[in-house]
Amino acid sequence: LFQTDVEICLVGGSCKSPIARFWNGSSPVYILQKATHNEGSDSLEESKPEEALFASELLPKENLGPAALSVGRARQLVSFYTMVQNPNVSHVERSDLVVLPPLWIRCDGSDPGHTCWVGAEPLTAGKEITGIKIYVISCDGPTADKTCFASLEGLKMEHKRRHHSSVVATKGFVQYELIQVAAIEDTIVDSGSKMYVDITWNNVDKILESPPLISAATLNIALESGNPRSPVFQLYQELQLLLALAEGLKTGMTEWPEPAESESAVELVQEFLTDLKKKLDGDCVSGNNKKTEKIQSDTAAVDSYIKSIFSERGDLDFAEQLWCKMRNVSSYQELIDCFTLVIKSLEHGEIQPWIHRGSSSFLHELIQQSYHGKMEVVSLTGITPIQMLFEIGLDKMKKDYVSFFIGKSRSSLLFQDYFISTSVDLQEQVHRVQKLHHMLEIMVNCRDLLHFRHENLFPLTQICMKHYKENPLNEKHVFQLPIRTALVKEFYQNESPEIWKVEISSGHGPKEVKTMWEVSTNPPAEHLRANNSGLFCDSTVNGSSEERLYYITVTKCSQVPF
Repeated sequence: LFQTDVEICLVGGSCKSPIARFWNGSSPVYILQKATHNEGSDSLEESKPEEALFASELLPKENLGPAALSVGRARQLVSFYTMVQNPNVSHVERSDLVVLPPLWIRCDGSDPGHTCWVGAEPLTAGKEITGIKIYVISCDGPTADKTCFASLEGLKMEHKRRHHSSVVATKGFVQYELIQVAAIEDTIVDSGSKMYVDITWNNVDKILESPPLISAATLNIALESGNPRSPVFQLYQELQLLLALAEGLKTGMTEWPEPAESESAVELVQEFLTDLKKKLDGDCVSGNNKKTEKIQSDTAAVDSYIKSIFSERGDLDFAEQLWCKMRNVSSYQELIDCFTLVIKSLEHGEIQPWIHRGSSSFLHELIQQSYHGKMEVVSLTGITPIQMLFEIGLDKMKKDYVSFFIGKSRSSLLFQDYFISTSVDLQEQVHRVQKLHHMLEIMVNCRDLLHFRHENLFPLTQICMKHYKENPLNEKHVFQLPIRTALVKEFYQNESPEIWKVEISSGHGPKEVKTMWEVSTNPPAEHLRANNSGLFCDSTVNGSSEERLYYITVTKCSQVPF
């Protein structure tokens, strides 16, 4: 029967599962929740009973979050789910017995046990369904009163009693947040950027124990670019100019970034050309003089480590130095004025700039023509000046990133062609440069904040490169790196965990059953945040609000054989 009060969504593939914290299966799952009817909409009545909604159709509307069902209704739905798969129930009409994906139902916690999830998963032997495993997840809190925390021995005894087990195994899990990049006023920094470590170990001795150093640890990094405190923020600003130019070429409209320096781009270019004229002695401008070194230091950023990354190049040519002067450009007219100065200097033979080989930019062609005293007439109209600046900026930034990833970090050459390829269109080339910058931000933050050395940065670089060769840019993606627990101990040893969990298990294979007890700083389901029942209230201990508040979540399971 079609249940009009229920929405159902099949979650799988790359979609983040809302029950991943409590269920480690890999198959798609059905998520059931209370139907939310938009006023004046009859879309639900028009739906076909056999069609499940897509995940995008169940996104929270107006930040209200998904709605939950009562526990009584959830149990009824689990009964329906069980009956249609039980081969011994003959009165249910069905064509063929099919193993359905696991079912998880959001509950509102209004029952005495404060149930927030009810789940059901078929048990199979080959193609035969032998039973159903039922999950019940309850949640209390938040509270700072640790006296209400369960004891490990009490949890073990309860598990043994419920499942008639004589022997149990324990496994611990803890998550510490290492770095929380806080939002800064008047910037685009997102507080969602963070680094945290997940640690697991066997044989837990007590609740809230610290993990032993032999534990398995995984570093998780989700970092968004644009933090003004980042050592590579200036490079990020250059990238923003490059993206603005790319958008101008694409749409015909260019939104110029705010100038990073007080001196105008025209003044900087004029000083640069004047300096070259004074130094012209029949030889080319060396990329190793003090002026170039200063430009490189400015380009690389204020951090000494990042300076060392780029100082190895020592070969900024004329076009790259020109980009460093023109990155302060703030209008289309200023862009034209800058290139007018450059072209006049070339036409009059006042400068004989040195340039790299291999570039196909229009400015490089003009410079090569100037060597022979014969230049084509340049019309600085339309998108021509934007294209000229874009080309030299793209060339320069590619060399900057490659200098680090292929030179300084000695990363594999396997992905070099992908990230600096010129065989794709310019928009895709810029997209790949964005990927390089995001990877650089990750490496720099791990180096500066977590004090990572090359032996840790190298595998992380490989993980990032492999991901970005196969996927589009996504600064919310969480990169994972297996590490030694001792590597980050100094960052968490005096901190309270974000999540601490113990898993008690008995049995093996399909007969295995588990009890999980967990404390966490966030509720175990997003639908609890929208619950206004008063179940989740802030609490204090001894009149103090300084204690950290934790939600207490318990997951229990049982098997029902057919």
